[in-house]
Amino acid sequence: MTTFFDRGRMRELESLERLYQNDEFAFAVVYGRRRVGKSALINEFIKRGGKKAIRFIATEYTDAINLQNFSQRVFAAYPQQSKFGGFPTWETAFEYIAEQAAGEKLVLDIDEYPYLAKANPAISSELQKCIDTVFQDTKILLILCGSSMSFMENQVLGYQSPLYGRRAAQYRIEPLDYYDSAEFFGDACPEDKLLGYAVTGGIPQYLKVISKAANVERGIEEAFFTKDGFLYEEPQNLLKQELREPATYNTIIKAIANGSTKMNEIASKIGEKDGKVAIYIKNLIGLGIIEKTAPMFTDTDRGGIYRIKDGMYRFWHRFVPSVTEMIAAGDGGVYEEDVRPFISDFMGPAFEDICMQYMMRMNIKRRLPFRFTRIGRWWGGNPVTKKETEIDVVASSRDGTKIIVGDCKWRNKMMGLNLYDDLKERAALFPGKEINYYMFSRSGFSQELREEAEKDKKLRLICLDDLFKV
Repeated sequence: MTTFFDRGRMRELESLERLYQNDEFAFAVVYGRRRVGKSALINEFIKRGGKKAIRFIATEYTDAINLQNFSQRVFAAYPQQSKFGGFPTWETAFEYIAEQAAGEKLVLDIDEYPYLAKANPAISSELQKCIDTVFQDTKILLILCGSSMSFMENQVLGYQSPLYGRRAAQYRIEPLDYYDSAEFFGDACPEDKLLGYAVTGGIPQYLKVISKAANVERGIEEAFFTKDGFLYEEPQNLLKQELREPATYNTIIKAIANGSTKMNEIASKIGEKDGKVAIYIKNLIGLGIIEKTAPMFTDTDRGGIYRIKDGMYRFWHRFVPSVTEMIAAGDGGVYEEDVRPFISDFMGPAFEDICMQYMMRMNIKRRLPFRFTRIGRWWGGNPVTKKETEIDVVASSRDGTKIIVGDCKWRNKMMGLNLYDDLKERAALFPGKEINYYMFSRSGFSQELREEAEKDKKLRLICLDDLFKV
C-alpha cells in the first residue's frame, strides 16, 4: 500500500536507511520548522523494518529532569541497570548505551535537542566526546532533531560547534510542494487540492488538520476562522516559540503583507532603522517565512523585493486580522462573506508558485523542451510601452540561449488567444533567445487558443488536471 511517505519524504527515508544499513556508527542531523513533519519522518523510518530504537523528546525543564526522563527511555530498551535508578551524568548514560548496543543496530533519536542544550550548555561537548570514543565501535545511528533553525544550523552544524564535522548526513526538512500535499486530500478536485496547499504552505500538520473536515473550504473555515481553530493563533504562537521580540517580527510580516516590499519601506512602516530591520528580516528568511526575490537574469539581489514565502502566514495576514473581532464574537458568516469572495485574489500569486513547482518536477523528469538551470519571475520596464511589465514564470538554460516564459491565470474565465499574443509581446523583451511558451489556466482555454496550440509547437497549454500528471 502506497503511503504519503512513499511520495513526500522518500528521499530522506532512503538516505536514512542507507546510513542505518552500514555496519558502523553514523550521526545524522534532522531539522526544520515546527509542524513540518520531522518527528513523523523519524517515526516512519524506525517503524519500517521494526528497528530497535531509543527515542527521547527533550523538554523545557531542568537538565536533571531531562536526564531522568532520558534514563527511563534507555532502561525501557536495556533494563539491566534500571534497578539502580537514573544515570548520574549524560556521559555515563551514553557509555551504557554503547556497551549494551555492542554488535547490534540501534537508532538513538534525541528530539528537540535545543531544549536539552539550553538546560545543559555542555551537552554538545559531552556528546562529542562519546562520539569520538565509545560510539565509534558501535552500529548506532544517532539522530539529533530540532525545530530551532538557528540553533541547529549554528550550534550543531556550525563551525564553532563541538559536533562540527562529525555528521554523516543532515536533513533540512522543507514543506511539501503542491503535488505531495494533494495526497492529504484524497479524491478532492484539483482546485480544492491546490487551495488546501496554498493556505497551509505544504506543512503536513496543517494539511492534516484541513483534510479532516468534510471538504477543504470547511477545513479552512474551522481552522482559521473559529476561536478554537488550530490555525487561528498559529502565526503568533510560532513566533513566540522561535524568536525574541515576536511583536516586532509580526509587525514586519504585516508590513510586507500590506505591500511594503523594500527594506526602506518596511523600516519606515515599523519605525526602525534599516540596519536593525535587516537583522530581523534575516531571521525571518532563515525560518522560511519570508524571502527576497529578484528579477530573473539579474546577477545580484539589488532591486529585489521581500515577499511572504510561507503560505499559511500569507493567508493568515491576508484575512484573519481584519475579522478577529467577529471571530471572537462567534460570527459564523466570516468565511462566506469576508473570505470566499477574495480567495481568487489570494490564489493568484500562490498559483504562480505552484506552476513553478510543476515546471521543476517536469524538469527533473526531462519532460520539457530543454533542461533549465534557473527559474523565477521577471519584472522591469518595457522600453516600447514605457510601462512596468512582468512575466509570471521564466526558466532559462544554463547558457541562457533558451528560455521558457509562462503566464498563470487563476480566474473564472478561459484563457484566450489575446493572452498568448500578449505573452509573446512581453517575451520579445528577450531578443536572440529560443523561446517556448507555457500557459497555465484554472478555467481552461478557448477553442481558438487550443487550435493555435495544435499548430504552434512552441506553445503548451496546462490545465489544473495536467498539474497532477507528473
